[in-house]
Amino acid sequence: MTNQTKAYIYTIITVLLWSTVASAFKIALQELDFVQLLFYASCFSLLSLLAVLVVQRKIHLLIDLTKRDLVYSSLLGLINPTIYYLILFKAYDMLPAQEAQPLNWTWPIMLTILSVPLLKQKLTSKKVIAISIAFLGVIVISSKGNLTECKLTNITGDLLAIGSSVFWALFWIFNIKDRRDPVVKLFYCFMFGCIYNFIIITLLTDFSIPSFKGITSAAYVGLFEMGISFILWLKALSLSRDSASVGIIAYITPFLSLVLIHFVVGETILISSIIGLILIVTGILFQMLNYSAKTTHNNLL
Repeated sequence: MTNQTKAYIYTIITVLLWSTVASAFKIALQELDFVQLLFYASCFSLLSLLAVLVVQRKIHLLIDLTKRDLVYSSLLGLINPTIYYLILFKAYDMLPAQEAQPLNWTWPIMLTILSVPLLKQKLTSKKVIAISIAFLGVIVISSKGNLTECKLTNITGDLLAIGSSVFWALFWIFNIKDRRDPVVKLFYCFMFGCIYNFIIITLLTDFSIPSFKGITSAAYVGLFEMGISFILWLKALSLSRDSASVGIIAYITPFLSLVLIHFVVGETILISSIIGLILIVTGILFQMLNYSAKTTHNNLL
């Protein structure tokens, strides 16, 4: 079996896992509030990352860091998992999954926008077209297809879902400057994130032992949204001849997710959700195909 074949296998497994998380969010939020879900899921993710480091025999790398590394990780951990997932889970708490999920997938577009001031990249006409197509999709989803009146049905939830994509893009932009092992970086982010999340759950909600369904759903989110899927994705990228060949496959995820949202969560999928998602993904793919730095872009997926 060639490395490229292995890369495709890892990519498909990752896509299948990512496709389940929107449904898992909604199921978990039936048992836990969004703050509780954040705390328990991030703890499970931290444990899974520690297990990966043990299996990969990289545990010694945890002590090979400077004060600057710790400070940097503490700041990144505030962005992800704390702020990012706090906003994202609240959005899922307020919106149908079919609305929150595609709006969160606008993060590659946010990455392009934020790369202009933060990475000094140019905003070309092709990028502007890509951004415009994607945000048309946002309007279609948010208005549920009512473009004549453009009346947003839940503007707070929509802004939270879109806002989460901003923080996800910021997290990966700041990660570019950190050359440590990616699993080590993520471990420290979640270590600090667990500390922040413990403070938040203590201050804002009831710190109690959740039900069996609640803890298992939080474990699923922590393992397959925050932890293991990230490792599998890195493995796919490392084996692939180029990141674009596996990056394109990743955009099957939101469409598979809509299918699961319908059959698992029980939501009736609106035509506007499908059209909006197609527009968002079209904008992202247009950007990828025409972006001169597309390798960097895809590595940030």
